[in-house]
This record gives sequence, structure tokens and C-alpha cells, in this order.
Amino acid sequence: MKVSSKNTSEPGNPWSALAADSLDLAIESQDVIGLRLARAASGRFDACDEAVRMIVEKAFAAWDTAVVVTESVIQGEPHLAASRTLALYRKRVQANQRRLAREARS
Repeated sequence: MKVSSKNTSEPGNPWSALAADSLDLAIESQDVIGLRLARAASGRFDACDEAVRMIVEKAFAAWDTAVVVTESVIQGEPHLAASRTLALYRKRVQANQRRLAREARS
């Protein structure tokens, strides 16, 4: 299920777009969590590698979020920091979703 902020946002109301993007991120994240739990429960040889990868990704995401927020402030656009941060996280979650789903099929 995907809630597109382009279809649900009202012109001039960035909060509805931000809420829709947050909902999309939550739904996509749950799928990634499920795929990772399935991998861990399967006892596959690479389950430990996935756990380490997840922790490293979270550290990089925290760093990159700080960079995105700082850039937004420096550019004089602090009001865009939240939407840019969501876009960053959604891009990474979607990449993990594709990778884990592809690996689950093989």
C-alpha cells in the first residue's frame, strides 16, 4: 500500500504531504522489518551479516540526516529539513526492500 503525497496533499499545505510521506515510510519500513525477521528466523548463514549491516546502515543514516538538516539550515531552507530527511530514509528503505525481496526469492 502506498499513499502518495502528490495525490493527498492540498496546495499550500505541506503538513499533509509530510504526513503522507511519513505513512509511506512506516509501511515500507514494516515490510523491511518483516523481511529481516524472516531471514533471521530462517537460520540462513548470512543472517548475522544482515544484522551487522542493519546497525551500520543506521549509523550512516543518522550521520546523513545530520548533514541533510545542516545543509537545509545553511541554504536558508530549514522548513524543508523534515521532508528531505524523509526522502533520504524512504530511498534507503526502498533499496533495502528491493534487495531483501530479491534475496528472499532466490
